[in-house]
Amino acid sequence: MKFEMRRFFILLLIPFALLTTSFANAADRVAEFRGTGNTTTAIFRVESPWVLDWRLDGDFDELVALDITLIEAKSGKHVGRVLHTKRKGNGVKLFKSGGLYQLRVSSSLARWTVKIDQLTREEAKLYTPK
Repeated sequence: MKFEMRRFFILLLIPFALLTTSFANAADRVAEFRGTGNTTTAIFRVESPWVLDWRLDGDFDELVALDITLIEAKSGKHVGRVLHTKRKGNGVKLFKSGGLYQLRVSSSLARWTVKIDQLTREEAKLYTPK
């Protein structure tokens, strides 16, 4: 009976150990934003390098749209357009400048998710644009 209980706990702990190990090597999540309309996100601080990971979904194939602009939070200065698409999908964009930012998001007939992940320099070297 003791052997079976010990075996049970070992089998129970293996997935947990694997799960925590995989998260230890993953990028650090700085912020995550979701929505269905237009918004300016909360301010987030990120160091260089970092990745913006976006996803666009909707009920229609051709009528969706997503536009994301990066804004310098203190001054409100337009840093640049990050994304403009009229198709469902997802992608990532690598940034090499840290700072205090906000995103201005405009969407039409869409559900969107944007994740901001802090990378290490080693992780950034592995990044290859599609």
